[in-house]
Amino acid sequence: MLPFDDETRTVAGKSTERMHFRTKAPIKEKIQRAAALAGVDDSAFTLSAALREADRVIDAHEHTHLEAADQEAFLAALAGPSVVEEPLRIAAKRYKARVKSLQ
Repeated sequence: MLPFDDETRTVAGKSTERMHFRTKAPIKEKIQRAAALAGVDDSAFTLSAALREADRVIDAHEHTHLEAADQEAFLAALAGPSVVEEPLRIAAKRYKARVKSLQ
């Protein structure tokens, strides 16, 4: 049996919020089976899996991971001379006018 790591326990606060969703019978059965094999109830199992996946998706959107060769090319481009063409300047001005800063 694989050990179960309830990742929801690391989140502070009381469990006061509700989430409602429906699923198909085979999905529910599989989740309940896996939860039983892990020795936890299906709510803890499902919430922990959902939290783990949410963290993975957020991380993928907030961070860029580069292979070594790509990292070298990126750093070389940053270290090189700055060449800003006029269309890029126009686009930057348009962006700044439309998007609020998150400062």
